[in-house]
Amino acid sequence: MGHKGVGYFNAKGHFFKTPEEATMSDLSSLLGKIGDGDGESLAPGIAYLILEKRAEIEAIFAEHDEMLAEHAERVADAEDNVTPIDRAKGEK
Repeated sequence: MGHKGVGYFNAKGHFFKTPEEATMSDLSSLLGKIGDGDGESLAPGIAYLILEKRAEIEAIFAEHDEMLAEHAERVADAEDNVTPIDRAKGEK
């Protein structure tokens, strides 16, 4: 007899029993084949670690975004404080 169930699909439409499996599949696809030789890719293991360490990874990216914003401000401030040299006046 048939029965009802819940499933999850990755971006390619493949079925998985849990959200974690579907997400790890998408992460593995995004990472591509990692590793040497004809052996299996390390991407599934890396995808698992990314999902497992998600909070820590998101914190690192939040700090990274803050650093990028601060860097962009410093660069913009430095550009505002520079006076271009008019080389045409100095040349003979």
